[in-house]
Amino acid sequence: MRKFNYLKLMDLSLPVNVYHMIASIHEYKGKQELYVENYPDILEKMIDVAKIQSTKSSNAIEGIYTNDTRLKELMKKKAEPKNRNEEEIAGYRHVLDIVHENYDYIEFSKNDILTLHNHLYSYSYVNHKGRFKTMDNTIVEVDRLGNKKVLFQPINSFETERYFDEMVEAYNKAVKENIPPLILIPAVIHDFLCIHPFDDGNGRMSRILTLLLLYKSGYFVGRYISIEMLIEESKDSYYEELQNSSEKWHIGENDELPFMKYMLGIIMKAYKECDNRFKMIGEEKLTSPERVFSVIQKSLEPLSKKDIMILCPDISQRTVERALKELQDNEKIRQVGSGRSTKYIKI
Repeated sequence: MRKFNYLKLMDLSLPVNVYHMIASIHEYKGKQELYVENYPDILEKMIDVAKIQSTKSSNAIEGIYTNDTRLKELMKKKAEPKNRNEEEIAGYRHVLDIVHENYDYIEFSKNDILTLHNHLYSYSYVNHKGRFKTMDNTIVEVDRLGNKKVLFQPINSFETERYFDEMVEAYNKAVKENIPPLILIPAVIHDFLCIHPFDDGNGRMSRILTLLLLYKSGYFVGRYISIEMLIEESKDSYYEELQNSSEKWHIGENDELPFMKYMLGIIMKAYKECDNRFKMIGEEKLTSPERVFSVIQKSLEPLSKKDIMILCPDISQRTVERALKELQDNEKIRQVGSGRSTKYIKI
């Protein structure tokens, strides 16, 4: 049987680039705390955008989709779910709100995690919500066409609760012993995924728990930048490194580093993106067209109006539209595509 001992992470030989990532994350974290004090109004807009992106992306990773119009209606609670996909999307929004607002009071404990899983299915009429799995399952990769690829065989349903309890106990012991959270959190999330404790919702719960543990450790970047979206954008690497760290997991001889490095890279990318957005907000001396042009100029690919509004959350849609027209009239940018596919690029 596998033994859970996160204290051994202190003896883990980390590559130099991992130390650099951790140092960079802490540097960005300090800068973010200063920005939070100076731009409270804009932060609310960034939080709203991040919630929408997180809900959309975390479900999309599992092959759960709806159109953007319905997504916004569900996020604003202006519509009731019409099908199973929308029920699960609404449930993710609900549990995400709970974590955002109550993370300080939610423990990494069996009861609280089962409660979060129950909330994940608060709009769904399923029997498995808030309960451990009753049948053996597998970790699979699902593409947009619904094709599945088996990546890992978790422990059987009979042993699930015992493994889960030991994982939780080991994690809380490691917290008391001050194991650095940036190496501890990826390790426990990976073990959670290998246990695969639920009949359904394991991937989404792993991302909810990632946010929860980061928040409880003082890393709040997931409030402003969607970590789930960054994972979806690198989904192939996510599954690859998850699998690399899962080899020999059952006998306790797996290598935690591949998945740990992947998650640290995601967290650092989120902080870097957050820092870039705050810098753009701080460019108060620039006019709106200059701000929009700066965003387009710095991008390596064409940007849609929606992209620009996300990057400039303090600028209204009408102002962005006027800025885009002025920049086109002055031949500083050009339009690529048409209709919903319209994007803009620097000339």
